[in-house]
Amino acid sequence: MSVGSRIRRVRKFRNMTQKELGIALGYDEKSADVRITQYETGTRTPKIDVLNAMAEVLNVNVLSLKEPTLYSAEDIMSILFELDDEDGLNLLDVEDNSDSDLPKSRIGVVIKYNLIQSLLKEWQLRKQELKDDLITKEEYTEWKFNWPYTTDDCGKIEPKIQWKNNK
Repeated sequence: MSVGSRIRRVRKFRNMTQKELGIALGYDEKSADVRITQYETGTRTPKIDVLNAMAEVLNVNVLSLKEPTLYSAEDIMSILFELDDEDGLNLLDVEDNSDSDLPKSRIGVVIKYNLIQSLLKEWQLRKQELKDDLITKEEYTEWKFNWPYTTDDCGKIEPKIQWKNNK
């Protein structure tokens, strides 16, 4: 997902117009929406200081707006190969019926790194909470947009940023 698409997604999640976001960033009222449109369509790319300011206005971790560098299968495989060289992963045959469009027999990757396992465990918990209607889609999205500041180590610590609505 491009930087522009990420900006649009978070802006809409926050129920802001392009003009409101532009004005909050200090752009002139007459051109505020034009500048944000340019960012969202990819005509212009925001510099890092603008992206940081935008993240602050939108109340998200700036990583939610940046385009990750791991988009190609080759990049992902390269990292997996490095983990393999460090004896940091296992490959397993797994049965998965979660998507009828994909084969049931797949290859699973187990990363042998305790911190990653802990982070994945919390992500799994959040997905299960969403599935069980214990949290809303908005809360789940908020958790992801502000991660890692929303992590609570599966309830063991207080997160730096509260993401759940107190019901």
